[in-house]
Amino acid sequence: MQKIITDNYLVRIRKGDKKALDEVYHLYYKKLFNFSLAYLKDEQLAQDIVQETFLKLWENRTKLKGDTKPDALLFTISKNAILSLFRKHSTESKYLKYLESTQLSNSDATENLVNYNLLNDKYEALIKQLPPKRMEIFILSRKKGKSNNEIADKLGISEKTVKNQITQALAFFKENLSCIGLFGSLYYYLFIG
Repeated sequence: MQKIITDNYLVRIRKGDKKALDEVYHLYYKKLFNFSLAYLKDEQLAQDIVQETFLKLWENRTKLKGDTKPDALLFTISKNAILSLFRKHSTESKYLKYLESTQLSNSDATENLVNYNLLNDKYEALIKQLPPKRMEIFILSRKKGKSNNEIADKLGISEKTVKNQITQALAFFKENLSCIGLFGSLYYYLFIG
């Protein structure tokens, strides 16, 4: 079951609460690491990206605004950390080709927020494309934070059926968001998978 980060974490981090940073770190470490590893194929580099993401969050804590969405903020910091690494290795042809093929640039905060909002809209539209029962199960799991057991009890189905429906939904989201490129994959790993 995925926990949802609330604005309370950012308020606490802005005030210098290291425990809040640790809690956010534990909630997102695995997703950030797996995403980075998928692109970088190097465990040490993937760990470095995760460390850099949370270091930047902490270093810039006093600039956090009350209306900042934590998911959008982590999306932006992670994306920029990966792009920065690609730029550092831009002399290697595989990184140049990757950057050219995805036409990525170091954009401003507005563009980052637009990217996040577009992906979030795409995600919401994809939810509506799921078969009705799968959509209901997925919403109970990811949006309402219910366990597989709770969903099975509520709907009168087996826990195995719940797991299968969620697995199929995740495969659908991964396929449809990953084809968008780096941003789609990052969104999937951070907020859905």
